[in-house]
Amino acid sequence: MTTATETSAAIPFHSYKGLSNDELRQRIIAGKQQLGKRLLVLGHHYQQDEVIEHADLTGDSLQLSQLAAQQTECETIIFCGVHFMAETADILANRPERIAAGATPVQVILPDLKAGCSMADMAAIRQVENCWDELSEVIDTNRLVPVTYINSAASLKGFVGRHGGIVCTSSNATAVLKWAFERGDRVLFFPDQHLGRNTALKLGITNDQMPVWDPYAPEFGGSSEARLRDSKVILWQGHCSVHQMFRPEHVEGFRHRIPGIKILVHPECPQEVNDLADISGSTGKIIQTVQQAPPGTKWAIGTELHLVNRLKKQQPEQEIHFLSPVLCMCATMYRIDLAHLCWSIENLLQGCAVNVIQVDRETADFSIAALERMLTVK
Repeated sequence: MTTATETSAAIPFHSYKGLSNDELRQRIIAGKQQLGKRLLVLGHHYQQDEVIEHADLTGDSLQLSQLAAQQTECETIIFCGVHFMAETADILANRPERIAAGATPVQVILPDLKAGCSMADMAAIRQVENCWDELSEVIDTNRLVPVTYINSAASLKGFVGRHGGIVCTSSNATAVLKWAFERGDRVLFFPDQHLGRNTALKLGITNDQMPVWDPYAPEFGGSSEARLRDSKVILWQGHCSVHQMFRPEHVEGFRHRIPGIKILVHPECPQEVNDLADISGSTGKIIQTVQQAPPGTKWAIGTELHLVNRLKKQQPEQEIHFLSPVLCMCATMYRIDLAHLCWSIENLLQGCAVNVIQVDRETADFSIAALERMLTVK
């Protein structure tokens, strides 16, 4: 169980709503200076630029949590991301062996508790447990390896750890699936069906071997018993609301309008988009690919809008376009703004930690087991 403590704030949030970004910026800088090394601010790549400006470390969700776990001086982490990221930071930063070695326990703050993840919310722990029970009636679950994407609740990471499974990221999903097939006959992959499908296809697994489990179907996830018995990867019916927006016609439109353009997408995109792309890769790979490309390279990039716009500013010698004509962004990530960040910092200065995220010890321990398996995979 994860507790999200919405403490009675020393300073109410409503007093920040009318402040300009310039004033908020100055107050954040002043607050961080007063707190010094006791505070670490983490900023996910999808954050707004004005928030990223104040991040001590930036990266994707796992990178940031790993970096947080390496800190020895901070007492508080403010995670400018979404809920599951703050959970992972709490799990890794407060590992028992780290605390036993003398490290300071760390409290993790999510500036706005409403900053969730629609994909992570598409797989609830009870749904996954029910799925596992139903599958046990059809297949040998002792030979079924559960794999959860890092973009999932701590309860699901704990479930995976408890059942001998593993966590994956978009950058190591291929290696993780290979690991899983060395230990079982089939994989249950959740919550993002597209990452699971695109990864499994690279390993030679066909779509007819990948039934999709609908948690709202009345029986066996909407699949037949025969299809489940013939499966290699059972995909969960979940997706990222941002990456789901990209369509094949967007790719075809750019190729028609701009000769020589390269299509660069995240593997959370649907298969029909992923298959048309020149390059498919994680957030880190997208950034690295653009940074290493020669001047004059033309890109249409299928990932979160704020990141694409940041790449445009950072690489002006390249021509960079957002792949979709519809401006879609991670709306829940967008809830973390300067007002919430300033409110969190100034309450800390008053001795009041707001919106503390804490994962219970049992869930954290099983989650650590699944995360550590992932970290050993090359």
